[in-house]
Amino acid sequence: MPKPADKKTTRANAKREILAPGGIFCPVGRALDVIGDRWTLVLVRHLLHGPCGFQELRVRTGIAPRVLSSRLRELKQKGFVTNRRNGTRPVYEVTERGRSLEPIIASIARWYIHHGLDDLAVDANRFSDTSAQSVLESLPFLLRAERAAGVDLTFEIRLTGSGGGVWTVHIRDGSCTVRQGFAERADVRYTADARTWCAIALGIADAGEAHRAGKLAKDGAREAMDHFFFQIARSQRAPTKQGKPKQPSTRRAKESAKEARQ
Repeated sequence: MPKPADKKTTRANAKREILAPGGIFCPVGRALDVIGDRWTLVLVRHLLHGPCGFQELRVRTGIAPRVLSSRLRELKQKGFVTNRRNGTRPVYEVTERGRSLEPIIASIARWYIHHGLDDLAVDANRFSDTSAQSVLESLPFLLRAERAAGVDLTFEIRLTGSGGGVWTVHIRDGSCTVRQGFAERADVRYTADARTWCAIALGIADAGEAHRAGKLAKDGAREAMDHFFFQIARSQRAPTKQGKPKQPSTRRAKESAKEARQ
């Protein structure tokens, strides 16, 4: 009959059973060993929109030059990014391996929009100086898919001032694509200062008030763009003193309904 193990032997066996993390088959943990660096997914996300130069990546991400250089070198070594010359300047672009990360990046972004902002009580005003390009390229993550189901609409966004330009936003049956340039056929055209439009898109400013003040012009169909997208500053529920969600006034509710129809 086998002799029962004493407590000392049991503790020793327990210690031996605790492996190093890298020796444990955990798909999440082992994936993060490869792509879990702070900037990996951020850089791949921006390069998914097209090739970028070093300085353009700095502007888009705010990463310090030395850190950016190091991360790009690591991404090349891992096969997620390659570089080439575009005329006289070098540019970086994603490889097929890098493009395979697109669903992961989209899921993380949508989690932040749908859950992170409310759960973590992030103040959207911290993004008041963000670039119009960064907001526009985030619109696919901000889309309210349930409102966009069966919809086929093209918006043209014309922005003036610092960071301005022209973008085409196409909503089609629950999905959204964004590209720079004029639309071949736009159902709705918006014109505004870039800073004003960013504040409206994020929900920091009110579209109706901006329109009445002459800061936002809208031409074309009645559909309102903000109807189809999450506005992160307004997604947070401000509790009353009793701890219940604050209900909009009748007048404000009527104004919101009117704006949505315009």
